[in-house]
Amino acid sequence: MDFFHRRLSRLLTVKSIVTLILTLVFSFLALRGKVEQDFMTIYAVIISFYFGSQSQELTREEEGK
Repeated sequence: MDFFHRRLSRLLTVKSIVTLILTLVFSFLALRGKVEQDFMTIYAVIISFYFGSQSQELTREEEGK
């Protein structure tokens, strides 16, 4: 149960919420065929930051064990 609470608390961080909303907007625009280059660039930067910081957190946790 502790694992579930930890995962849920991570999902509700600000960066996760922003990433999820941005992904929904990207999906909506992609389905309508109206994704502009500027939006794609911003989306790529934010997704890269999210997964990069998530990977870094996992590495820190593994080193701390």
